[in-house]
Amino acid sequence: MENFPIPAPGFNGASRRTEVDNVFNWFRQGWAIFIVNPGAWIAMMVILIVIYLGLAIVPWIGPLASHLLTPVLAAGMLLACERAARQEEFAITDLFAGFQHHTGSLVMLGVLYMLGMLVVFVLAFVFVGGGVAGGLLIGSPIGAGVALGGVFLAGLLWILLSLPIVMAIWFAPALVVFNRLQPVDALKASFHACLKNTLVFLVYGLISLVLCFFAALPLGLGFLVLGPVLAGSVYASYRDIFLGA
Repeated sequence: MENFPIPAPGFNGASRRTEVDNVFNWFRQGWAIFIVNPGAWIAMMVILIVIYLGLAIVPWIGPLASHLLTPVLAAGMLLACERAARQEEFAITDLFAGFQHHTGSLVMLGVLYMLGMLVVFVLAFVFVGGGVAGGLLIGSPIGAGVALGGVFLAGLLWILLSLPIVMAIWFAPALVVFNRLQPVDALKASFHACLKNTLVFLVYGLISLVLCFFAALPLGLGFLVLGPVLAGSVYASYRDIFLGA
């Protein structure tokens, strides 16, 4: 005889296909989350920009550390989004909530993300180095073409290899924090969800690029608003694709 009540089955990372026009609703929800407390969101973005700019000026270690911290800081933004969506109070310090909740799993996500991007960098660097070295050896206009070709192939390789990694990390912090998935399971579930909604995320990416262009025009100050809106849209897309399954 089984004991009653029978516990509900755990979340297995199941996701669903969503409609392309849902993308616009994600952005609307992101904006609605932002206007709940614009001051707190802008302050969070200022802190994030300072952190990433500070890491960017540190050679070699800085970019690796930024990848390591990304899931932890993303989790803080997502937790703040959840509080805003529930009309609960949230504070600037919620940005660092990932250091208090599920820290081990989030750091492991960061480690895996960092290693993946490091492998991509090494492979792209090899292509660039090979192309430039070949061009120098030829020592003619053809050699310059070979060098430029190597740089182009390296950039293309970077995009092709980075895309699966981005797909895997996209929803992983949310799945760890909200659904308590283990890091590897969260990465798999995120990748499958993005793959299942390829067209949807293509539209999402194009709209985001356009918004980033306009956000960059006023000396980049537009990112103080766009950053929280994008975070809110990620939270909305997570709820749509996973909790709607």
